[in-house]
Amino acid sequence: MTRTALFPGTGRGTALCGVLLLLVLQTAALALAPAPLRPFLSGVLIGAATAGLLLALLLAQSRRAGRPAAERVAAGAGDDDTQWFSARSLEGFPMEQVRPLLLSADAPGLNRLYTAWVFATHGHDPQWIARHLDLPTPTARLLVAAARSHATSVPTSSDRRPH
Repeated sequence: MTRTALFPGTGRGTALCGVLLLLVLQTAALALAPAPLRPFLSGVLIGAATAGLLLALLLAQSRRAGRPAAERVAAGAGDDDTQWFSARSLEGFPMEQVRPLLLSADAPGLNRLYTAWVFATHGHDPQWIARHLDLPTPTARLLVAAARSHATSVPTSSDRRPH
């Protein structure tokens, strides 16, 4: 069974609950206000909501602009070594060990295994991969072990000196 959560690991769920609470409070304030004050109070609440929205948009834009360039790599920009899903990202994928899994009855999709491989090559542990991609833990262990052995067998740039 797959576990889902509303905006897991972020403050978005909290922000959404806060906005809904403010809407309920505004509605209650309008309902309880005397009739002559309602138009004035409505204008104040609309102005405050607009100012809050503009402030939130400005903050989001400034956070996005303040990120390092490595985090803002657009599709097609940068060299292959800085992108997660590059032409070389599936090098060393253990297809022969994974093939029996693909032929089983409750087989995970090949794209999910490719994604797990990329996560494994970037240092995620088997439990994290199994939990987030809904894979069996032995499959995630196999991919992580293969990624570690592939990482030790690939020469680094310091090993490839020109002669």
